[in-house]
Amino acid sequence: MAAMKKALLATVVAAFAIFIGHRFLKLKEVTLASREVPLKHLNCHYLDNIEYGAEDITVLKDGLAFLSTGLKYPGMPSFSDEPGKLYVMDLLHPTPTPVELQITGDLDLSSFNPHGISVYTDETDDSVYLFTVNHPQHKSQVEIFRFVEDDTLVHLKTIAHPLLHSVNDIVAVGAESFYATNDHFFTSDVLSYLTIMLGLAWCDVVYYSPEEVRVAADGFLSSNGINISPDKRYIYVSDIIDHEIDVFERQEGEQLVYLKSVAVGSLCDNIEVDHRSGDIWLGCHPNGMKLSKFDPEDPPGSEVIRIKNINSQQPVVSQVYADNGHVIMASSVAASYEKKLLIGTVFHKALLCYLK
Repeated sequence: MAAMKKALLATVVAAFAIFIGHRFLKLKEVTLASREVPLKHLNCHYLDNIEYGAEDITVLKDGLAFLSTGLKYPGMPSFSDEPGKLYVMDLLHPTPTPVELQITGDLDLSSFNPHGISVYTDETDDSVYLFTVNHPQHKSQVEIFRFVEDDTLVHLKTIAHPLLHSVNDIVAVGAESFYATNDHFFTSDVLSYLTIMLGLAWCDVVYYSPEEVRVAADGFLSSNGINISPDKRYIYVSDIIDHEIDVFERQEGEQLVYLKSVAVGSLCDNIEVDHRSGDIWLGCHPNGMKLSKFDPEDPPGSEVIRIKNINSQQPVVSQVYADNGHVIMASSVAASYEKKLLIGTVFHKALLCYLK
């Protein structure tokens, strides 16, 4: 009997060791740990005033770009103790330069930690609302501002809800309504790491309005960037760990119906959509292991991917920019306007590039 127990225990231990080994191999696979990208540069220069990341960027039809900077995110480097800031820049200006936005209203700026952003324009009066994911004291909430004059934001409202527990990005669909992605199921770092190790697709997209709050889509390994098509018909979500962009059709009652997934071959972060062409622009991490382990001697690289005709039967996925981290580290967003391309990062600098 004792021999049988020992044999059974040895079998269980061996099976567990094989399972853990398999999951570590799977982790290396999903983080693209062995991937190196050849350099593919554009004519670019660093943006003034942006030293500690521009995690998200969004551009209006008139060329005004908003930038979210200074994010402090668990597991990511941070090189400044200052609170985060929001900037605006005019891409139609001969020398576009980010200008810090002055925030008025009832908001604790000392703990301001902005993440994903989205802009909603009310076509009835052309009012511009900036929605910002905020993580004060590592919490998740959404701030709504009204953009006034040239460099001022008036804080209107803070939104917090149990379903908005680990918000990464948002896309505004009304003056007080939006879709938001939760990039983790658990708030605990250890449990979140475990869900990734086990490949548990438990993350979701939440719809928020003053009238209702509900899960609109689920089944993501880690739902990250989110955006909307120019005709407002489709919602795009980046499942960053699955290396895919998921396409949903937005139907009556703000229901999301899954249509398809488009493979991108990289860990794509935020999503921006060209107002004219409908092209999808993605700031991506070519090697997630380098990002999580951060070694300045072997820095995390950057990659920009574009998807043309995403809603067609044959989307075209192409790499527009790639760097090994020695020019720009940890790209998280790419936003195009006319022949200009903005590339933002989680914690590094930002680039203004010129497309051929």
